[in-house]
Amino acid sequence: MSAVAEVPLTPPPASPNWLQRLSALDRGQRMRLGVGVALLVVAAIAATVMGRQPDYKVLFANLNDKDGGAIIAQLAQMNVPYKHADGGGAILIPSERVHDVRLRLATQGLPRGSVAGFELMEANRFGMTQFQERLNFQRGLEGELTRSIQALSSVQGARVHLALPNQNGFFREQQKPSASVLVSLHPGRMLDRAQLAGIVHLVASSVPELAPSAVSVLDDSGKLLSQSPDAAANNGIDAQQLLYVQQIEQQYTRRIMDILEPVVGRNNVKAQVSAELDFSQTESTSEQFRPNQTPDSSAVRSQQVLESRGSANKTATGVPGAVTNQPPAPSTAPVNGANPAPTAGGQQGTEESTSKRESTTNYEVDKTVRVTRGNNWAIKRLSAAVVVNYQALAEEKGSPSPKALTPEQLEQMTGLVRETIGFNKERGDSVNLMNTPFLTNEAPTAAVPLWKQPEVLDLAKTFAWPLGAVLFAALVLLGLVRPALKGSVKPTEVVPVAGGQLSALEAEEPDRPALPAPSKKDEVVEVTPEQLRLEEARVLAKANPVAVANILKTWVHGDGA
Repeated sequence: MSAVAEVPLTPPPASPNWLQRLSALDRGQRMRLGVGVALLVVAAIAATVMGRQPDYKVLFANLNDKDGGAIIAQLAQMNVPYKHADGGGAILIPSERVHDVRLRLATQGLPRGSVAGFELMEANRFGMTQFQERLNFQRGLEGELTRSIQALSSVQGARVHLALPNQNGFFREQQKPSASVLVSLHPGRMLDRAQLAGIVHLVASSVPELAPSAVSVLDDSGKLLSQSPDAAANNGIDAQQLLYVQQIEQQYTRRIMDILEPVVGRNNVKAQVSAELDFSQTESTSEQFRPNQTPDSSAVRSQQVLESRGSANKTATGVPGAVTNQPPAPSTAPVNGANPAPTAGGQQGTEESTSKRESTTNYEVDKTVRVTRGNNWAIKRLSAAVVVNYQALAEEKGSPSPKALTPEQLEQMTGLVRETIGFNKERGDSVNLMNTPFLTNEAPTAAVPLWKQPEVLDLAKTFAWPLGAVLFAALVLLGLVRPALKGSVKPTEVVPVAGGQLSALEAEEPDRPALPAPSKKDEVVEVTPEQLRLEEARVLAKANPVAVANILKTWVHGDGA
């Protein structure tokens, strides 16, 4: 037998590291692997950024350009991120810092607002004239009044103009101040009479010697909102009268609905009431005189009594002479009533007494003066229109069918309506009740699907970025990275060798019998078939190292041949 040289055993090759695997890839596989890794990095960064992005809320809204620029400058100094919304009219910052930033900006007087108040007086310069001081005071007062009026819920914007004349030392020549207010209301809002009176008295009370009648309030369309009572009376019906008419009509309509809905059912009756009221103001003055009364029952205004008494001698009669010229002696009446005897001279003198009494009495004239002013806003006429739906009655089959009301039912309902509104035939009231089927064009309200509900949408927005990033990373791994790594392993070629194939070397558990002990000198060693296969494998490795390397890679990864 021929001697065979001793064949040393070769240890199994070590598993290649990632650099060797990367070097084993071709150019296309490397490009796909690089693109996959880059996409994974981008997805991870995007998920991190979106997960850390804060929720922005409004810091201030409806800002003018001056206040907006000042606030942005302060936010930049405080290192606070911000965003713009509504075309720059609103500034948004992270929600967890809204209250802190508002308090810090308030300490600096921001936002100042477009209306300047009495803070104008703080910027007085040295050498300012008296006119400039008065002008700053007037501007500050106008700004403070504007802020107060804008605080009303219905007012969107306001401007106040004050006319403050210079006062001189002559009291009679002093002029009274006046004011004008221009208000801009929110859409769909209006000022009632009480609010207008409040604005007028607010301005009048803030300016010395300003009368409420000298304050004018206008809206943005140029309509005069404030009117004096005399002007309102001369111009006819005013807003308060229209409001009173609407209240009367709504009150009667509500009464009709309340009395008929329990009978015909809800949404089966419609009613409208038209009221005509008398807003005319009457004023009458009457003066009455009663007939003459007895002196005892009448009132004496004044009384004058004039009484006078006097006496006069009667002229002497007879033949002129000495005896005749003598004064007559006092006569003595005889006891028996006879004529007295003549005097010595034959003459008789008589004495006459006179009295006069005048009485003047003035009585008070009976007079009655009555003044009557009427403004009772009495109802002149009422007109009511009522529509009642057909009555739905269930038939034997179960499907309801609408049917008209009977004349008796209509008459009863008409009577109820008349009693409800206080029907008065003499003043011309009218009630019209009609029975007709109602048209229902209401579309059935479909249930909102689950994927359109607001709660579900908010939850989806919350988890959209994290789940999207995970799915994107999974797609990149499975679609680009894993195929690129698997493509680096080439299929193993089966190389035939003398005495057998390499399939014996690919077995998971190859038979590896123990080698014989080293032979002694001049001793013939018998070569076994296993040693022959190992020798053939060594020859193959030297002749075709690439194929052997692929086989070893296949063993390392554990893939099948």
